[in-house]
Amino acid sequence: MDGPLDELYLTWLYSQVDDHRLTDPSRTHWRLFTQLYKKEFVWFVPNDDNRIADGTALRYEFVDQSELGDVDIGWIHLGCSMLELLIGLARRLSELADREPSDWFWNLLHNLGIDHFNDRETRGEGYIDEVLDTVIWRTYEPNGNGGLFPLLYPSKDQRDVELWYQLNAYVLEMD
Repeated sequence: MDGPLDELYLTWLYSQVDDHRLTDPSRTHWRLFTQLYKKEFVWFVPNDDNRIADGTALRYEFVDQSELGDVDIGWIHLGCSMLELLIGLARRLSELADREPSDWFWNLLHNLGIDHFNDRETRGEGYIDEVLDTVIWRTYEPNGNGGLFPLLYPSKDQRDVELWYQLNAYVLEMD
């Protein structure tokens, strides 16, 4: 994070999926969210850039809701953070299945095995970074284990499938 705008934005992103007013370190996740915010998602599977668009669209929503006025266009066009990607995916999941985006967000973190990292936990940054790299570089298992959308009955190697289709297959298996 480089300045006050990033801090405001991170607080806004946090409020989309968790209660940013909590102060008990065993119930807050600022360090985790900051790490997710600092890690850029890189896409190389065709059409995953659409998921980046979902994530970065949050910036426009934030600017509009916050009534900040003119914001540096360079900030708007920065790469998509993992936090933005996850919130964007959670919103898409909410459109397809009847659960709140915040529930889906925490479900995705659970799938990655990082949902338990609260602010009381003093270790884990290295582990979290490895998990995020596994997602970004798609080094998870062919069935999606280790990624965002683990499947019991995948029809294809999930490492080669765009996130949108992984998301849809995941929702179908949950029904």
